[in-house]
Amino acid sequence: MTTDEAYRAVPKITRGSCHCGAVHWEFRGTIPDATICNCTVCRRYGVLWAYDYDGQGIHVEDETDALAAYICGSQSLSFNFCRRCGNLVSWRALRPSRNGETRIAVNLRLAEPAEVADVRLQRFDGLHSFEDLPPDARTVADVWF
Repeated sequence: MTTDEAYRAVPKITRGSCHCGAVHWEFRGTIPDATICNCTVCRRYGVLWAYDYDGQGIHVEDETDALAAYICGSQSLSFNFCRRCGNLVSWRALRPSRNGETRIAVNLRLAEPAEVADVRLQRFDGLHSFEDLPPDARTVADVWF
């Protein structure tokens, strides 16, 4: 295997952490898009979600037990905050799917801006229809500030 082939075989890893550094996450692989949701929680926190499955594409490290869960509404997922600095780190399904996988999303706003700037945005209507909205050409860099 050449060096170039070995480099391409290693998946991209994007990392993020809360403000105080107590909680870290990794997204392994290419992030296909970042979701902007207008539900009552997401719009208040201004999060940008990247989705995969817990322990597969996404790994959350919380070695000091800093995460606190907030469960509301349908009680199908928890919003997970750092209890030290207050950053919203992730949401996680409370029950695994039929195949045993647990859906999770991490907040891309906790990553370095340059690492996620080119990720395409997907709008989601979590307030009314619970459906994806028509795509547009924006990326994370377009809504960063």
